[in-house]
Order: sequence, then structure tokens, then C-alpha cells
Amino acid sequence: MKKVIAITALLGLFFSFTSNAQDAKAKTILDKVSTKFKAAQTIQANFALSINDASGKAKSTKKGVFAMKGNKYKVDISGQQIICDAKSVWTYMPENKEVQVSSYNPNEQTISPAKLFSGSYEKEYKISYSGTKTIAGKSVDVIELKPLKAQAFSRVQLYVDKTSNLITGGQMFDKSGGSYTYSISNVRFNTSIADSEFTFNAAKYPGVEVIDLR
Repeated sequence: MKKVIAITALLGLFFSFTSNAQDAKAKTILDKVSTKFKAAQTIQANFALSINDASGKAKSTKKGVFAMKGNKYKVDISGQQIICDAKSVWTYMPENKEVQVSSYNPNEQTISPAKLFSGSYEKEYKISYSGTKTIAGKSVDVIELKPLKAQAFSRVQLYVDKTSNLITGGQMFDKSGGSYTYSISNVRFNTSIADSEFTFNAAKYPGVEVIDLR
């Protein structure tokens, strides 16, 4: 379940943020990110996600691909696929030959694609500017997000490339002391993606067990 939460949270890396009550410098940086992504009809990117223990040591690392079209999204990662058509969410686990189907409710998701461009984070997070870092040879601004109410993560850091105004990665910290380190690369805008990519057709997967939780 933690892996599912981490992957879902990863989808929130690309978002717009508008608020008059937040750190002015952080808002300025995120507004630039917002402008770039709001203009895109589709977004695709590669990502890497490491799950770390309390000491910061990586327990496992996964790589995958993320695609989004409006509120629809698809995440492919080793051993798991998550698909959403903005009505239903399918979580497919090939090894178990099982797919779980749930209703898509953006109000129940802490960091979700529905909030990707909604600017709704101002009611859920205190956002502040935390300085700069050099990540993979590039200078990035660090934005800190702290939830105003209890959530799965105690805080989230975003790394924003100073030159491209793109989010290139960051860290998510859970309440048990563990963390998730992520990196984003090869971001592509406005590539052609068929709507059929955002639905799960069980007929294409003979023998798959469909667990409908809607």
C-alpha cells in the first residue's frame, strides 16, 4: 500500500499553485511552473522513485513513465500500473493477475492529478522557499510543503530547475521516519496520446481478476 501511496503522490509533482497567503518567493517560482504546465495539452515524463528507510538508505528503487491528459493519467512502473480516466482508477498488478477498480474522487486524494493544475494546495499546505541546491549538476530552488492537516506525509520538498522552470524531483517524508526520493527527466509536452490509454480493458488481459471497489 505504501508503494501505491508513493506513486500517487508522485503524480502531484506537476501542479500549479495560486495563493496570496503563502511565501512570496515560493509562489513566484511555482507560478512560473504553473504557467508552463497550464499551456500543455498533454505531458509525459520519465521518473525514478527510491524508497528510503529512516537512516536515509535506499531500500528499493523503481523507474517508470508518467503520462497525463487533462485530469486523465497513467503511470507505468515495475510491477504496477495505475490508470485513471477521471471517473475510475485502475491499479493493475501483473504478477498477481489482479486489477483493483475504485471511483475517482479528487477530494479524497492528498496529492493527485485532479489537483495538478487546480491551485487548490493553498488550503492544505504551508508553502515556503528553502534555498537552493545543486542536483545532478543543475542549480535548483527548493520549495517546502508542510500539510496543515494530518496526511500520509509529514512534509514534501520540490526541486525546481532555475533555468527551465521545471520540477526535476524532490523528497517526500512519511511519519515513520522514512522518505521517498524522486527525480523527473525527459519531460515532453503536447505529444499525441489516445484517450484509450487512460482506461483499462480487462479483455486484453486474459485471466485477470477484477476487484471492483466502486
